[in-house]
Amino acid sequence: MSQETKKRCSKEPFRKAAGVEPDIKKRNLARLKRIEGQVRGLQRMVEEDRYCADILGQIAAAHEALRGVGKELMRNHLKHCVARATFEGGATAEKAYDEVVELMFKNLR
Repeated sequence: MSQETKKRCSKEPFRKAAGVEPDIKKRNLARLKRIEGQVRGLQRMVEEDRYCADILGQIAAAHEALRGVGKELMRNHLKHCVARATFEGGATAEKAYDEVVELMFKNLR
């Protein structure tokens, strides 16, 4: 992380979600723990000089699992955070719209 990013992040307040559905949070945490295990498995595969195609297959699986968590988080963000900002209107809504557009473009890569 660059010094510029650290300075900017330290000045920004810690933000919390406007609402988090407990069952979605529980599912996401379980998925992230499985992904953590997948990544540890990938480390072992690399240490053991496993076949490249096998490692790449596991990387694809971990990537897809992360995309699943991202999809749930985006849904929650739209349902709670963006809906709340839209209800407030004005600059708050505009900021939320800009944020959603940026998130979509980042996740299209």
